[in-house]
Amino acid sequence: MLQAELHAGRGNAPEAAALPLAVTRLTLTDFRNYAAERIEVATRPVVLTGANGAGKTNVLEALSYLTPGRGLRGVRLPELARIGGAGGWSVAARIETPSGVAAVGTGIEGRAADSDDDEGAERRVVRIDGAPARGPAALADLIRVVWLTPQMDRLFTEGRSDRRRFLDRLVLGYDPEHGRRVGAYERVTRERLKLLRDGGGDDSWLTALEGRMAEATVAIAAARREAVMRLRGALAAGIGPFPRAELTVRGLAEDLLGEHAAVEVEGRLQALLRRNRTADRDANRTQEGAHRADLEVVHLAKGLPAALCSTGEQKALLVAVVLADARLQAVHRGAPPLLLLDEVAAHLDETRREALFDEILALGSQAWMTGTDRALFERLTGKALFLGVAQGKVTDG
Repeated sequence: MLQAELHAGRGNAPEAAALPLAVTRLTLTDFRNYAAERIEVATRPVVLTGANGAGKTNVLEALSYLTPGRGLRGVRLPELARIGGAGGWSVAARIETPSGVAAVGTGIEGRAADSDDDEGAERRVVRIDGAPARGPAALADLIRVVWLTPQMDRLFTEGRSDRRRFLDRLVLGYDPEHGRRVGAYERVTRERLKLLRDGGGDDSWLTALEGRMAEATVAIAAARREAVMRLRGALAAGIGPFPRAELTVRGLAEDLLGEHAAVEVEGRLQALLRRNRTADRDANRTQEGAHRADLEVVHLAKGLPAALCSTGEQKALLVAVVLADARLQAVHRGAPPLLLLDEVAAHLDETRREALFDEILALGSQAWMTGTDRALFERLTGKALFLGVAQGKVTDG
């Protein structure tokens, strides 16, 4: 196990946040290629270096499960269990927040991982300060985590679902209840579709479900619109050498809310869901609702949608959005979010790479960064903790 204790602060950044949001202890048990590992750090940035396949990204993935959702890779929970282990896994952390210190644990038991019941196998337990929590959604009240991975380089060119999930993670910073609403909406949407497939069900019950779907869609759309409006201001001002960008969230409810009262939009959506019952049943999918929204990003200087920009510019746009969000969170919640940046340095030119590091230090953000080439992080020498990763072990590096 690693016990690398640091006594330094968060660097020399004059604008550093007064209070940190940081993971100072991370314990992995049967998680991916880690049988049992403990990492102890201070609140400064952390750089993990090592060969491909050593387990660097697995550490970031473990950190991503300190929040609601399916983690930075989006896999089924049983897939996280170490091969040769007992079948379950756990992640525990000591988290410093502006409100104090909290102990968090999450994972699944071995019997759940071996279950033939997909729903049971997908359920994870969360404990906060030793007490059972009401599920992963409770973590949104405690910690915010935002990540960038190489797989997200295709965010602007592939399907809207990944962009929507990216946006929803940003929304959680302003509205911790957003995740619960999205989860409730998804459950009632599945229930309605099952009833339609099974023969329609009781009309009054379908009407009630559609009313709940419409109400949730409007609340989700309103939260997305508010978060985007906040981010637009920060992005228009620009962040160093990163491109200025304009964000817009598109969807039926989002568009209607720009011109109509929420109660009117709910009524329209409920009526549309009722009219679409037969079409939704035949298509085996719900054709309108919160799950159809999309995030549009435009490179302002070029006047181009992000999807038409070069790969490098798309990466720079993503970094700009994350940094703008971190700036806003430092004000809104008293500390910037935890940043998980997987191989980000290798995909930025030197000017933007150094600007990214400077912004992280100025914010006082605890960023966990990975890379195969330590030299790319030299600017952080003396300001970040460097750790080496090899064969499922983390050492002073």
